[in-house]
Amino acid sequence: MGAYRYVSELYRKKQSDVMRYLLRIRCWQYRQLTKLHRAPKSTRPDRARRLGYRAKQGYVIYRICMRRGGRKRPVPKGCPYGKPKTSGAVKQQKPERNLQSIAEERAGRRLRGLRVLNSYWVAQDSTYKYYEVIFIDPFHKAIRRDPKINWLCAPTQKHRELRGLTHAGKKSRGLGKGRRYNGTIGGSRRACWLRKNSLKLRRKR
Repeated sequence: MGAYRYVSELYRKKQSDVMRYLLRIRCWQYRQLTKLHRAPKSTRPDRARRLGYRAKQGYVIYRICMRRGGRKRPVPKGCPYGKPKTSGAVKQQKPERNLQSIAEERAGRRLRGLRVLNSYWVAQDSTYKYYEVIFIDPFHKAIRRDPKINWLCAPTQKHRELRGLTHAGKKSRGLGKGRRYNGTIGGSRRACWLRKNSLKLRRKR
């Protein structure tokens, strides 16, 4: 087993004494920093490399702090005014997307000149979850000349985190391979449903 394999095995046993102590110290450190800050290097190099990170020019990692919990409905004074149909619950609401996808979005909005490649979990406590987001500078020569990553320089890849194209974003869209994801064949649930429920009378020409 290589070194990265040992590191990833450590993270699979988060209840072990070593990891509990390490994560507690890290959470304390991250709480002292701002909500979004640049990380000098990856906290989890094994995970970062699996998601496409390389320790070279053009790659940068930012750490973001996200408040845990559900999404309270944004209504004034906690009162959903209007028709009775819309006056449902205010609390106990859950966001459509997962917290990691929202974290990527927030980071991407702040760093507009960079492109989001991927992100991964690093730590959490009772109040916050911490993620590290891998960014790429699309105008750096080291990136533009690298055939393995220069696909991210295309203009169609701008703000891919806002359109659910990252790994975390695809999860909430229900995309994937295998029989579990038959409901989204064709791009989305809506596209799949429409294709199956449309009558197509193809003329023989």
